[in-house]
Amino acid sequence: MGKYEEITHARNVLGIGEYENLNNIKKKFKKLIKQYHPDICLDDKEKCRKKAEDIIASYKLINDYCSNYRFSFKKEEVMKYLSVEELWKEQFGNDPIWSNNFDKNKDM
Repeated sequence: MGKYEEITHARNVLGIGEYENLNNIKKKFKKLIKQYHPDICLDDKEKCRKKAEDIIASYKLINDYCSNYRFSFKKEEVMKYLSVEELWKEQFGNDPIWSNNFDKNKDM
């Protein structure tokens, strides 16, 4: 199995999509490990143990991938992830008509 297939399997085990942030990955891991931990799981203990091992291995693989991923800090890449407010500010700046700083009570 290639690296992409391993990561895809790990994503499926953890129930994460193609685009995810580290906080959500961690939340999904914690939720799953609580559900399948052999000391807590109400199903077959051996089945739960194997599932928990798969969850832990998947989380380690995804976490390792994310830890070693090279992020781009180019303007084009940063612009993709601006919030609506940041994008609006970037586009209109302090323009008195379009910016959020516009005072509606001011006489024009």
